[in-house]
Amino acid sequence: MHRVTIVGNVSKDIYLRLDKRSNQFETDARQVEWLDLAFDGSTHNYYSRVAIYGGASISLEVLTRFGLQANISGTEASFQDGTFVSRGATTTYRYLLCKDDAVSYFVPKQSSPTQWQRPESEHPDWLYIDCSANLTSQLSDDILDYLNEHPSCKLAMFVCTNSNQYALHTQKLAQCADFIITNTVLRQPHPHVATISQDHIDYNGKRIDWSLNEKGQIITDFSSRLAIGASLLAAIILGKSPTEALLLAKANVESARLSGTCNLDTLNNAICGNDYQVQNHKETNTMSEIEQNAKQLMTRGKGILAADESGGSIHKKFESMNIPDDERHRRDYRNIFFTTPELEQYINGVILFDETARQHADDGSTFIEFLRRKGILAGIKVDQGLVNFDNSAEKYTQGLDGLPERLQEYYQMGARFAKWRAAFEMNRELKPSDMAITKNAEILAQYAHDCQTANIVPIVEPELVYDGYYTIEENASYTGKILDALFAAMHDQKVQLSGAILKVNMILAGKQFEQQSSPEEVGHATAEVFRQHIPRDLAGIVFLSGGQSVEQATANLRAVTNCGPFPWPVTFSYARALQDPALHAWQGNNDNADAARAAFKERLIANCAALHKQ
Repeated sequence: MHRVTIVGNVSKDIYLRLDKRSNQFETDARQVEWLDLAFDGSTHNYYSRVAIYGGASISLEVLTRFGLQANISGTEASFQDGTFVSRGATTTYRYLLCKDDAVSYFVPKQSSPTQWQRPESEHPDWLYIDCSANLTSQLSDDILDYLNEHPSCKLAMFVCTNSNQYALHTQKLAQCADFIITNTVLRQPHPHVATISQDHIDYNGKRIDWSLNEKGQIITDFSSRLAIGASLLAAIILGKSPTEALLLAKANVESARLSGTCNLDTLNNAICGNDYQVQNHKETNTMSEIEQNAKQLMTRGKGILAADESGGSIHKKFESMNIPDDERHRRDYRNIFFTTPELEQYINGVILFDETARQHADDGSTFIEFLRRKGILAGIKVDQGLVNFDNSAEKYTQGLDGLPERLQEYYQMGARFAKWRAAFEMNRELKPSDMAITKNAEILAQYAHDCQTANIVPIVEPELVYDGYYTIEENASYTGKILDALFAAMHDQKVQLSGAILKVNMILAGKQFEQQSSPEEVGHATAEVFRQHIPRDLAGIVFLSGGQSVEQATANLRAVTNCGPFPWPVTFSYARALQDPALHAWQGNNDNADAARAAFKERLIANCAALHKQ
């Protein structure tokens, strides 16, 4: 029998459903409801309370149900007769409050250190570091020492965005691993890696879709990935093919309940009786660098922060609030956003201006390095502004001269994506001409080609400027023309769409038009234009806020999300719609920095919530 030792933390999820009375919550000054975690029965009435073990216990359960001999290192915990027995296991409690359809998590701020006990008698065939593990440098060194002493023992590990996956000690373990499971993009390619995203699993050139759609069974995101990861590992250990491994993992997670997962016989019967489709797909570890970075930028549920205002744009902002427009204030302003707590939970990437890319964080590192350590990719605005065509009121974007050399420098600085904006104005007298559309599309395509040559992901941004006079139908028509010309030009330049991202306006009536578009109209019109004019192999789509109000940008984003699903990830890349509340809270005074961060985080939370279909 195959023996597996799991390195991880045991957690216990307490699912609580509160009664319908609203007075069970306390409301703070911002009208946010908070639960008094008294749990004494005299304060709150629960009509449902379920306790279920999670974390490493899920991996233990899955591996045991697959017929493997498994244990959790440092404990005497076991899975016997369908029950997890937690002898000697240090348990972290997580409370999940269920109110209507919303779920709130209450978890400790600091996770418990992971226990590691060297096997002394029966040495395992595999060590499995699952995604509940809290790895330290010392723990990683101890595991590496053990593996060096016992070369027959294989290593599998789950690298996830909830851990410090970029820490040096984690990288050293990953380099020694025989099998990696991840929900992120690895810094270095690995020959044996399975990637779990929000809706599909990739492994060995194969892909299968998965979902949790059973109402009433609140399986957390954390638990679902634990079940998938352990199922994949068990299938690999048992010699299953990549297709069989994907089928078993899908069946197990979709059949999972709070009461547990399935045994191998049940899963074999399930995959024989269902028409599950496994597609051929380019293996994650064979992706090019730009494809991997594009995929990371489009990680679902998060967005991209546009902190790339040019000198003229930020001067107008500061001037309107009597803030000195000097290098120190510009640096302090951007620093507010980058030092917002838990930024990496909401943001995949940040677009910087050249000056900001060369500035330093409080710890002395560059902003690019500071963001990288948070797992956030840094990008750079590389266009050099709008100028008029000869004898025309229409504009094109300049900056192609010397671009390859600048991109090389930015890559060496650590930037991994770039952005270029083309702007199209439309009002009663002026409509985008075929000439302006074609020329700007060609410029965008040349920029995208230069980026990919430099291993930089291009974000191409053709913007139909919101501050104009036009109907929602005119917007749809002209945006469609612009997109057709853009993707034709990108095809001619042999731009790899799977390593490119589109930043684009929503489809709505111009700001000056008498009848403004409702969110529902914006959602349906935008979805229709996208499906008709955007190739399916594009890495993803991000929206600009383009002068919409803070609330309007969020409401319209939610409306577009509700018109999904789409063939591509869709998210936001906002500047003003995220930053304006923070700017007004800060007012150029660093004593207000915490208030500015709170205002910024509030907009991050609202826009990330808008990415979930309702």
